[in-house]
Amino acid sequence: MTRVFSLLAAGVLIAGLAQADPARWRPEWPETNFARTSIHDWSEIISCGPPKDGIPAIGAPGFLRAGDERRIGGREPVITVEIDGRTPRAYPIRYMTWHEIVNDRIGGVPVAVTFCPMCNSGMTFDRRVKGRVLSFGVSGKLRHSDMIMYDRQTQNWWQQAIGQGIVGEMTGVELRSLPSWMESWDQFRSRNPQGLVMAEPDHDRAYERNPYAGYDSSRQPFLYRGEDPPHGIPPLARVVRVGDRAWPLARIRDAGGVREAGVSISWQPGQASALDAGIIEKGRDVGMVRVRDVQGRDVPHDVMFAFAFHAFWPDGTWMVR
Repeated sequence: MTRVFSLLAAGVLIAGLAQADPARWRPEWPETNFARTSIHDWSEIISCGPPKDGIPAIGAPGFLRAGDERRIGGREPVITVEIDGRTPRAYPIRYMTWHEIVNDRIGGVPVAVTFCPMCNSGMTFDRRVKGRVLSFGVSGKLRHSDMIMYDRQTQNWWQQAIGQGIVGEMTGVELRSLPSWMESWDQFRSRNPQGLVMAEPDHDRAYERNPYAGYDSSRQPFLYRGEDPPHGIPPLARVVRVGDRAWPLARIRDAGGVREAGVSISWQPGQASALDAGIIEKGRDVGMVRVRDVQGRDVPHDVMFAFAFHAFWPDGTWMVR
């Protein structure tokens, strides 16, 4: 599988570099203002194969009560979103892997639940920006192996891992991150028996399968040409990012959790990696993380691959001891 990824990456990388000039993208993106951007080196942006909306984001998803869901394996990961006063919702990674973005509304809050398989980044954002409610789609572009989203209202490009506009009129604008976390389906439904879980989308996909089997055991990330992380941390090791700090997941697991830098990070076993075995349920146990502040409130965070943290936070702090 590693060799397959390497060969595919080489082919896509060559094609992507050939299209590094944004002038080549203008026919597909006629409403995007490429003159306004925070990108200094256009070769960082690579066309990853599927065109704009070739990976279809989900809008207006359906939901089931947790007790009525029968498809999802107990160890499978879900992204949990709990907004005060509203029924908790779970977004299964088995669906997120194939669609990457879900545009939803929880009570009065329009949200974008996002997952980039290439860097294992799962973030939830408030879709309200400068008085408008944006709807996000998948551009078909990667930067540092992380998904570039776009919004349908302004055709602006947004970097998923950092939640920031990078091309277009919204360049430099930051989306507001909302607390969410990955946990096993068993964990979610035991805590929220009346909770809601996103229903299977009406698309022809093998949702129980992992199209990136073996990826998080690879030696190098897909379509990444940047530096490896410091401190001897493997590029595809998971880290817990809070702001501009990153804790190696192995350290948190071995310590049974940590309390420092104003946060409490807990870990417990029971969640399968979504990027390991061909059947998600059979993936190796990577455990579950929850991050809270000193008052016990959930804190926005990400459990991402180490290379992605280093790429987007080159001056970030590594909490290695």
